[in-house]
Formats: sequence, C-alpha cells, structure tokens
Amino acid sequence: MQTDIRALKTHLRGEYRAKRLALLPEEKQRRDTAVAQAVKRLRQYCLNDTILIYVSTALEVDTRRIMTQAWADGKTVAVPYCIPGTREMEFYRIESFDDLHDGAFGVQEPTPREENRVSDLSRGLCLIPALCYDDKGYRLGYGKGYYDRFLARFGGQRVGLCYRDCLCHTLPHGRFDRAVEAVVTEDGIRKID
Repeated sequence: MQTDIRALKTHLRGEYRAKRLALLPEEKQRRDTAVAQAVKRLRQYCLNDTILIYVSTALEVDTRRIMTQAWADGKTVAVPYCIPGTREMEFYRIESFDDLHDGAFGVQEPTPREENRVSDLSRGLCLIPALCYDDKGYRLGYGKGYYDRFLARFGGQRVGLCYRDCLCHTLPHGRFDRAVEAVVTEDGIRKID
C-alpha cells in the first residue's frame, strides 16, 4: 500500500509541477501579486509579529514581496536553513535579502547564527510552500520531508501558499501530517474547517 501512495504522490508532483511551469511570466507575476495582497489581509498575519516564510524558487509562489511587506510592517522575518546531513530545518531571522546566500537544493538560505535562530516554536505565523493543497488543508510537498518534520514541532499558526489550479479535493496523507488553517491563492483566502 505504501508503494502505491508513493507512486501516486510522484505522479501528482509531476502534474502540479507541469501546471506551474506552464504559467506565462506575466500571469505568474499577476498571481504572485494577488497572493501577497491577500496575505496582508490574513487575520494570522495581523496577529503575529514573527513571520516564518520560505525563500521562493521560480516554481513557487513568490515570497519576496511578502517579506518586503512584513519588514515594512515592522515584523520579524525568519527563513529556513536545512541542516546538512539531516532532513531537519531551523528558521533564522533575516533583516534583508542581503542576509541570504545559495544553499541546499539551489534555494537561498540564511547563515545559521545562533543569535538569529528562532528558538520559540510555540508561536508565530508559518507560511508554507506546497505543490498542492487539498480541501482539508493537507499538502503535497516536494518529497524531502523537511516541512513535515518542522511542523510536527511548530505550535504557531500555519497557512499555505499556492495557486488556485494547485488545489484539489483530497490528497493522501499520514496520521502525523499537520493541516494548515488556511490556504492563500490568487483568488483570496480559503479557511480550512
């Protein structure tokens, strides 16, 4: 059974990657702008001073404008660092894009300085990437498990970012998977019951 789920997830990853790669640059930029505007309206965004957010790649919803807005709003911005030789990640505060360098998997990361590490995982807002989200807030990630492990320890609020055509009715998930509370797309905010 587990092999079947892995094969299904692999198939779905290919399907949703293809949808994203098919987006024209102008359309992607329009969607990214709409997502960023919707994030600013999120109740969770307004209530939290610390925003844990991924540094986007070309395939993902752009997070740079969200980070720029968060700094303008006086919020603390923290981004993930993948710990070498493990499947674990930690979040580190950054003050500008100059604090990033090329890291694991071609993703920009912070330099892991202890004084910048987010140690209180009981609060904050984590904006989470995925190839797809389902109606119950479960995600289809990239298959490495970094966010799954992190979210098992994170007690703050969880919101997913993706495009509307990367939403589906149901995804396979395990008993340890944690759903998000809302998903933001270019169409706005979808609350999860």
